[in-house]
Amino acid sequence: MTASPPIPVVCALLEKNGRLLIAQRPAHKHLPLKWEFPGGKVEPGENPSDAIIREICEELGCQITGLHPLPIFLHDYQTVVIKMIPFICELTPDSPAPQLNEHQALAWVTLAELRSYDLAAADWPAAASYLQVIRSRL
Repeated sequence: MTASPPIPVVCALLEKNGRLLIAQRPAHKHLPLKWEFPGGKVEPGENPSDAIIREICEELGCQITGLHPLPIFLHDYQTVVIKMIPFICELTPDSPAPQLNEHQALAWVTLAELRSYDLAAADWPAAASYLQVIRSRL
């Protein structure tokens, strides 16, 4: 049996006032009630940067800008392997606030506060890459 190729998934590390937006997954979806950086699957033939803009619009009803890619990595959830493609971004000046279109809850958190949330396993390496970028800005 041949293993399926990793599923490409984008996520947004959406910055605002020194905080990141995290979203709680619905109870009926994969990884129920886990917190995550919002995003989703890249459609066939879609560019990852276009995918994150589309996903954030669909999931949160807002627009993002300033896409800064972070290192891509694989994560094995045992039932599926994902190819995580994270981006640092921010809301456009005229964007509405993020809405609960698909998630249970939203929270703007500092990196220190992030540790107290039950974050999906694939999101921790993205958070670590983000921390490296933050340190390089200082």
